Amino acid sequence: MYVVVIFQVIYDHGGRNFWVHNTGPLGCVPLMLTLIEHVPTDLDVNRCHKNMNEASKIFNDQLRAACDELRSDLEGVTVVYVDIHSIKFDLIANATKYGFEDPFMACCGSGGPPYNFRFGAQCGQNGSTVCTEGLKYNSWDGVHLTEAANHFISSKLLSTNYSSPPLPLNHFCN
Repeated sequence: MYVVVIFQVIYDHGGRNFWVHNTGPLGCVPLMLTLIEHVPTDLDVNRCHKNMNEASKIFNDQLRAACDELRSDLEGVTVVYVDIHSIKFDLIANATKYGFEDPFMACCGSGGPPYNFRFGAQCGQNGSTVCTEGLKYNSWDGVHLTEAANHFISSKLLSTNYSSPPLPLNHFCN
């Protein structure tokens, strides 16, 4: 895997501490749901694209294996693998539980439901609008998360419940 080569280069230049987060559920990103043609049976119960999320999981499995390999192969290295996929998927699957509205509607964009994402009128372009209550949205522009969603995610990250090994972030400050 390409990541092993990158780590080796950084290690060869003195890097010893690595904090690696996997990829999120790409099949739940409004941009991707707009780009990939799909029929209702392509989506899971949370309205995410099943095949796209399966590809994310396959990538994440390989990334985790690469991190495990690096831990055993490189002397004096700390590699923390962080499962951002689970955190983001939880936020999407349980959006209303966490105080968010529809997890697929972009706050800033155009086109309205189901994603409020339309090429040619993306956030900041002519024809786009910005919601008045950004705290209720997961997606800022169909690609990036809102400040409220990032706050949710960062609190989960800092808990170390999604880290392997579960080292606190300040471990890297020493």
